[in-house]
Amino acid sequence: QVQLVESGGGLVQPGGSLRLSCAASGSIGSILVMAWYRQAPGKQRESVASSGASTNYADSVKGRFTISRDNAKNTVYLQMNSLKPEDTAVYYCRMIITGRQYWGQGTQVTVSS
Repeated sequence: QVQLVESGGGLVQPGGSLRLSCAASGSIGSILVMAWYRQAPGKQRESVASSGASTNYADSVKGRFTISRDNAKNTVYLQMNSLKPEDTAVYYCRMIITGRQYWGQGTQVTVSS
């Protein structure tokens, strides 16, 4: 059984920074893709950043967010800088492990003064 556990969310002022972490535990095989998504109230879940064969970012976060991964720890990170109120959302990590998709439980990020 694979579980993804996220941490690092919280309340931050506009212009501030946060670092999210997502660690996979359990029977871990080959992790092909590690990614972050977010869902704001009343909106659909959207892709923020992904790390697989290539690294990709949503246009709205390019230059501000950085995805990184530590394969030895089965962990993916999302460094978020220059945060804006429109970044407020629940952030979810997603991993494709040995051909199966797994999601974390989500962590709230609120950007407000």
